[in-house]
Amino acid sequence: MNAYAKYFVKKLFWYLVTLVIAVSLNFFLPRMIEGNPVAMIVSQMTKGMTDSDTIKRVYETFIQEFGVDKPLWQQFLIYVQNLFTGNLGTSFGLYPKKVTDILASAVPWTIGLQLPAILVGWILGNVLGAVAAYKKGVFDKVIFPVALFVNSIPFFTLAIIMLYVFALTLGWFPLSGGYDFQMIPQLSFEFIGSVIRHHTLPFLSIVLVTIGGQAIGMREMSIYELNADYVLYSKLLGIRDSRISRYVFRNAMLPQITGLALSIGTMVGGSLICEIVFSYPGIGTWLFTAIRQLDYPLISGCTLLIALSVLLANFTIDIIYGFIDPRIKASQMEDQ
Repeated sequence: MNAYAKYFVKKLFWYLVTLVIAVSLNFFLPRMIEGNPVAMIVSQMTKGMTDSDTIKRVYETFIQEFGVDKPLWQQFLIYVQNLFTGNLGTSFGLYPKKVTDILASAVPWTIGLQLPAILVGWILGNVLGAVAAYKKGVFDKVIFPVALFVNSIPFFTLAIIMLYVFALTLGWFPLSGGYDFQMIPQLSFEFIGSVIRHHTLPFLSIVLVTIGGQAIGMREMSIYELNADYVLYSKLLGIRDSRISRYVFRNAMLPQITGLALSIGTMVGGSLICEIVFSYPGIGTWLFTAIRQLDYPLISGCTLLIALSVLLANFTIDIIYGFIDPRIKASQMEDQ
């Protein structure tokens, strides 16, 4: 087995171990929340009923259907077994909807909002950070403080400010949702225009904060590389500045690529909170709804999807690093 194959197998093993831990936590943590979700469902379904025997039978039926009458370890084995068939269970709060159906409707909204926002913020942030480090002067004095200020603003705070100013006060954009509630989703200019209007504020709130963080990171890494010994040595050899800058920014980009993978993988934290602020019909809004309703299957489904995204993004970037980073290649050769 060659050095890269060993590197790949080692990474794969540790990611599989992490996946097992993530699946276990996804199952057990929601069930540690105090409360009885079945009692909440039954109370909603039996409103107006006065026959206690009927209410009791409804309660026992749901207890058996959701399997919460079984020991926790047995519930976990059933959960794992269902995962292999792609069955994430039935939502408690949206009974009888399947969790997979809910997530299938939410994922396109989350990807459509966050993937373009993260990519645009990442590209603009890195360009501005590189310019600030290389040009210095007024660029560094303006870009760095502004980036630092924007990066210090939490996603949800900026989202609330933009919602209040541009939607509530000025009325330029809608307050909530993914499209006008009276519309039926269809491929028409009117519907697409409505989606774009609802998409704009959440998109901008994510982009602005992402730009700040990436600009700071790229500036610091570029300054570090510009002061490295190989840059001084290259200048003494008479190599053109344009060629040196390509090497500098290539090396500075490696940690930023990792940051991009993490951003795309996580799509949680502040980004998903933005969905909650704007009531955007993505994973963040459904996760928030599931937590409020103690909807164990939906909570587990959302967090499992997020965990898989994080692991897949990190695994992909680790494998790519094995090819493009000469330092990793050197360590692989030393391990042979």
